Amino acid sequence: MRFEPCRNKTVSPRTRRLRVAGGALCAAALAATLVTGCGQDSGDETAAATSEAAKVLPNQTTSPSGSVSPSGTAQLTEDQTKRKELLSTVKVTFDKAATTAVGEVSGGKLTDLDLEGIDDQDDDDATGSPSPTGSPTGGTSPSPGGTESAGGTESPGGTGSPSPSGSAGSPKWVAEVVEEDGTAHNVTIDAVTGKVIDSSPDADQSDADKQELADQLSKATQTPQQAAKVATDKKPGKVTSIALDENDSNVLVWQVDVVTKDWKKTTFDVDAAKGTIMDEQVDDD
Repeated sequence: MRFEPCRNKTVSPRTRRLRVAGGALCAAALAATLVTGCGQDSGDETAAATSEAAKVLPNQTTSPSGSVSPSGTAQLTEDQTKRKELLSTVKVTFDKAATTAVGEVSGGKLTDLDLEGIDDQDDDDATGSPSPTGSPTGGTSPSPGGTESAGGTESPGGTGSPSPSGSAGSPKWVAEVVEEDGTAHNVTIDAVTGKVIDSSPDADQSDADKQELADQLSKATQTPQQAAKVATDKKPGKVTSIALDENDSNVLVWQVDVVTKDWKKTTFDVDAAKGTIMDEQVDDD
């Protein structure tokens, strides 16, 4: 019998490398499993946090946009911005200005009252923008009217307070007060202090003009204050102008301008005899 010597079962280098690689792969797979398990827990926590954040974010994003002032200001037109800036400086209301103007003319009645700069600002800007340039030079102030230039130049020179806003930019109420015979008087009132800047008869009136005004006053049974109330009851706001005139249908009306809280201007035609609204037009600018 022949005995074979016992051979050591050696492992070839290639087999050893395969085993080592296989062990490494197993270790890597185990590590990946552990990491994946941790990742799932972390992902769940992250998803939960994201869900909670999503609930909070709508409240956070709505609060800045919910603030009315920034968004409202950004959406204002140029005319709306001018109205807002001007009316923020006015201290004398329409009612007070009307009472002051009528007090300047014995037996007179108000037929026209305008807050200067609300209705005619666009015209001023188109003719060379006297508002900004009027205050430094003082020479352009007569363009709105000769009587106002005297008041405009006196107020900056007399007191230092009106000068920052400029002589032409200072708010003023300009009124027309008519006597029983139709004689008209122009009265200018400081819209901040309420003081009368100027009061004088209209030198350019003809006899026909006087007769027309006298006839209109006799037909106007509604006072300007009553007409203003009719307009503001329909649309609350600040009255910036009122005038007695005939509309396109030759009906005597009080034309009332009301600036609402969104700084838009609405013009109402209020029947001067019946006190009813005949027309309403919104100026979107």
